[in-house]
Amino acid sequence: MTDHSGLEAELRGCVRGEVGFGATARALMTMDASNYRRVPAGVVAPRDADDVAAVLGVCRARGVPVVARGGGTSIAGQATGTGVVLDFTRHMNGLLELDPDTRTAVVQPGLVLDRLQRAAAPHGLRFGPDPSTHSRCTLGGMIGNNSCGSHSVAWGTTADNVRELSVLTARGRRLRLGRDWAGAPEGLRELAQGELARLRTGFPDLPRRISGYALDALLPEKGADVARSFCGSEGTLGILTEAVVRLVEAPRAHALAVLGYGDEGAAAEAAAGLLPHGPLTVEGMAADLVPSGAGLPRGGAWLFVETGGASRAQALARAQAIVRAADVVDSLVVTDPAAQRTLWRIREDASGTATRMPDGSEAWPGWEDCAVPPARLGAYLRDFRALLSSHGLRGTPYGHFGDGCIHVRIDFDLLTGPGIGRFRRFSEELADLVVAHGGSLSGEHGDGRARAELLPRMYGAETVRLFERAKAVWDPDDLLNPGMLVHPAPLDAGLRFSVLPSEPVEVAFGYPADGGDFRAAVRRCVGVAKCRTATAAGSAVMCPSFRATGEEEHSTRGRARLLHEMLAGELVTDGWRSTEVRDALDLCLSCKGCRTDCPVGVDMATYKAEFLHHHYAGRRRPAAHHSMGRLPEWLRWVARTRTAPLLNALASVPPVAAAAKRLGGIAPERRLPRLAARTFTGWWRRREPVSGSGDLVVLWPDTFTEHLSPSVGRAAVRVLEAAGLRVALPPTLLPARGGIARGGRPVSAAALLTVRRARVCCGLTYLSTGQLDRARTVLRRTLDLMEPVLAAGVPVVVLEPGCAAALRTDLPELLHDDPRAPRLASAVRTFAEVLEEHAPHWIPPAVDRPVAGQTHCHQHAVLGDAPDRKLRAAAGLTGELSGGCCGLAGDFGFQRGHFEVSRACAEDQLLPSIRGAAEDTVILADGFSCRTQLEQLAGTRGRHLAEVLAAALDEDTKREGEGK
Repeated sequence: MTDHSGLEAELRGCVRGEVGFGATARALMTMDASNYRRVPAGVVAPRDADDVAAVLGVCRARGVPVVARGGGTSIAGQATGTGVVLDFTRHMNGLLELDPDTRTAVVQPGLVLDRLQRAAAPHGLRFGPDPSTHSRCTLGGMIGNNSCGSHSVAWGTTADNVRELSVLTARGRRLRLGRDWAGAPEGLRELAQGELARLRTGFPDLPRRISGYALDALLPEKGADVARSFCGSEGTLGILTEAVVRLVEAPRAHALAVLGYGDEGAAAEAAAGLLPHGPLTVEGMAADLVPSGAGLPRGGAWLFVETGGASRAQALARAQAIVRAADVVDSLVVTDPAAQRTLWRIREDASGTATRMPDGSEAWPGWEDCAVPPARLGAYLRDFRALLSSHGLRGTPYGHFGDGCIHVRIDFDLLTGPGIGRFRRFSEELADLVVAHGGSLSGEHGDGRARAELLPRMYGAETVRLFERAKAVWDPDDLLNPGMLVHPAPLDAGLRFSVLPSEPVEVAFGYPADGGDFRAAVRRCVGVAKCRTATAAGSAVMCPSFRATGEEEHSTRGRARLLHEMLAGELVTDGWRSTEVRDALDLCLSCKGCRTDCPVGVDMATYKAEFLHHHYAGRRRPAAHHSMGRLPEWLRWVARTRTAPLLNALASVPPVAAAAKRLGGIAPERRLPRLAARTFTGWWRRREPVSGSGDLVVLWPDTFTEHLSPSVGRAAVRVLEAAGLRVALPPTLLPARGGIARGGRPVSAAALLTVRRARVCCGLTYLSTGQLDRARTVLRRTLDLMEPVLAAGVPVVVLEPGCAAALRTDLPELLHDDPRAPRLASAVRTFAEVLEEHAPHWIPPAVDRPVAGQTHCHQHAVLGDAPDRKLRAAAGLTGELSGGCCGLAGDFGFQRGHFEVSRACAEDQLLPSIRGAAEDTVILADGFSCRTQLEQLAGTRGRHLAEVLAAALDEDTKREGEGK
């Protein structure tokens, strides 16, 4: 491995921004959203243009390449490099000026597009291009790739919306690029004027021609626009430090017409015919990429056609006119903004969902965005499908049908020599097919590593030599992103999968969605970086730690990259013992948000548990793993010894509490929760049994309800019985004050005592701390105890969302060899689910108050909240709960060193929603962690939905008694 210590020292001496040459910093930048991997020498986060100039000076003297990087969402490999990577997202991410009068904005390269859109919106303006990665892609990356997005039929590509660019050349010149040769480096004008005929005839005329250098923008009839010609150059000509971009007027209202067609061919042929109606978008996708229950009209493929207007009525009228003009199987017109966002998410997530075929097999980018003239799209798709079939490949096209630009993930075998050979042959033949249809190899994402080798097939050898000459004018030392666009490496070299182990890795979880292969689980992350979104949308959760720190290593993608490098063993060399991976996973809250919010279903909570299991095997664990990871054991001991009052008293003595927290690895800022004087099951055994004729349900006494919040369990029993259900507790079907057990057979007093002392447990605390051997033991014992319940086929109601999620997902995935595990998982119901299924005609008491609070992250990610919404609505509880994660997340927020991140996560959505609530608002928080966070950070008592309904029932009963 090359020693870069001298380079690092020199950069640290002249750069004010961060300089990272450690394994973690480099590992995070080895990949973008493509199939390729390159290991950088180091990473620099410049603070300003002077820092960029300093980096260029040092690297030029040493002959080290420089690569500019924004959000790292490039799909062709151009955001990776072997030299120094410039990360503009850390500091050079500002919106410097926004002028509503001139409709322009001055931006830095690291500015995320959505931040610009939010700033422009109050002025009725927006930036026209909007890739599906708009929540994390940067303006610098968009300029480098000449990105487009779904609205390009209305507002064009990024190049169409750039006015001026400030760039630094590799040799340190500061240029201000614009029209009429403004800022042109010496020799560029002479080069263009000597090739006018080629510039006029050698470039295909179509809306999405992104491949190669845009040298035709230098033609006099096109204004000799040097800034426009720079767009799409993939960081190979100069380093962008500032840009003046054009803003467009945003329609005040939108309508979305979803047009259903028989198949994608019919949708593709119809797309061009809709353009004369002036739509804002004409997006297409087929049924393969649409989740069941998506609410789309009938059809096998759809066009998403958006219209705008000064009013909702005007936008609606335009959408209806398009529906009338279209020959469709079925259609739907949506004007509600929330409903439109839901439908658009289906389209925007396609870049991730397309990476899994319907049968679960993997699919990859590489031929992600070819473009042809829109009128030829139908014919091209038919030929494309035939070519796929001839190579035995599968893929589902989707994308910008109105611009003739098609995205597709294909099930290439990129793991074996024969598979990679087929990838090359297919790529060459598809390039020829695209050219035959008058198209461009890239219609949006650039050429990068994936297509640059094939540019001679599109442009011919002479035009490619012209590209090489242009590169030499700008960058004669070939310092900037070498190997992109000109003098490229082979398209089948440097694939990111080649460094992974050839044999499966021994793991504890079953990884059923990945064929039991941890390598495939890690490969799931394709880098689309939805986890890097700075603001969670709606009920979304992922990724709370990234939003708290803004650091790549604390994003789901960053952690997946480190796990990839751990398996590769080149940068991260200690395998499961890696401190780099451990430190990155340390701030993972195990919220499971990525399991649902990540378009490809990366499950970092499971990967974290797996890693901790191996990392600490045979080694001393942190104190928190013993104090909080084994919490069920400690709390059962407290219940047996009846020492809860004593411990509560001791915890109120500051020196004693401080010593206990220090010993247990607990954050000193935290207050220790009070233990219940009487457990939930203790209350249960002493209550008078209630007869009922409804369905029997088993109420799960989870650790938190049992020892810390028994009021939740008591409230749930009150509500369930009011709904007519019969309630029992596990491990046997045991009503209050004894009774029948094990299929109706009476049990002896001794056996009954044994049964009562046994405890079921979901294993959540062991799972979250990676104590998987102990979790297996606990869960197998639980399955033994639950056999009577499983045999009876009775639903199991779990009040704590984290415990319900553990039983529904972690249990069958960890005990993948035990057939009882999926049976118990399928029996698990949330409080609202069991009422919906087993008491569908019960009407809850009228609460009639607004609500605030947060949907539990595990409920969002695993359980779903549709029944909860219905139950709240039936009780007159109005309003929406926030998304995100409370930040406590079980033991996370209690661990030493996590308090500030925990609080930042709570401040993201939960605490602002509480502060803004009206005085009579009901604060809902079904999770014990959420309630604890609210109490400790906001001084607010959150209540489980069961508590709210039980209180309302008691009020009704009281009023009835007073009426008598």
